[in-house]
Amino acid sequence: MPTLRDRRPLSPRLRAWLLALLSALLGYLAAQAQPLVFRPPLIAGQDAVPPGAGSDAQVALVQVGGPALHIQPAAGAARTLLVLYPGGLVRPQAYEWLGRALSAQGVETVIPAFPADLAVLGPSRAAALIERFGAGKRVVLAGHSLGGAMAAQYAARQPGRVDGLLLMAAYPAGNVSLKDQQLPVLSLLAEQDGVAAPDAVRGGLDRLPAGTTLTVIPGAVHAFFGRYGPQKGDGLPTVTRAKAEEDILRAVTGFLARLEAASPGPG
Repeated sequence: MPTLRDRRPLSPRLRAWLLALLSALLGYLAAQAQPLVFRPPLIAGQDAVPPGAGSDAQVALVQVGGPALHIQPAAGAARTLLVLYPGGLVRPQAYEWLGRALSAQGVETVIPAFPADLAVLGPSRAAALIERFGAGKRVVLAGHSLGGAMAAQYAARQPGRVDGLLLMAAYPAGNVSLKDQQLPVLSLLAEQDGVAAPDAVRGGLDRLPAGTTLTVIPGAVHAFFGRYGPQKGDGLPTVTRAKAEEDILRAVTGFLARLEAASPGPG
């Protein structure tokens, strides 16, 4: 039986091949990790709405448990605070369009950035934001995709902390239930979504309070909730982004109006 001493050393050519293979593997792993480690900067106004409704909103970068976009109405005190968790690997500015549009309705919006842009790494981020900006206001927690799942988790674990929940192409995780809460919820489903399976979104209604409203955004895809470009695996839209955003905004403003009518004062 050969011993270690009897084994031949690797030839220079084989060692070169092995080193090249190892270098290629390390380079591939580094390339895959780079988007998680090095995130694009947080820039206010980069993906804002065109001139018109909400174009005069006051937008600033703030530090409350981490960086966040803070969007306020140009005039008058806000009646509602919307805390919006971005989708996985999506920068907060992708949702600035919605915050600016809602500012015309007297809504103040805060969109936090998460470590590596993954809300799962900070699902309780809303607590400090509500503490800082929520006094005297109705508080609605919102989230897109992974951000929506984490928003639902926060609402389930902090009953009574928010006055409404808005899920965009999202649903509670299988071990999260809000069925026993008296919490108004709006669930938005993009008709052509290829990322958040429509059956999963509808199935998530079983873990949401009775009376949850499901609204389908005709012809829209998963990536139409935020302005971050096409998304791998998504469906093909049958409407323009502008039309989808118009329908999203109409659904959200209608939900907020129903909240105000049902409870004129903050929760």
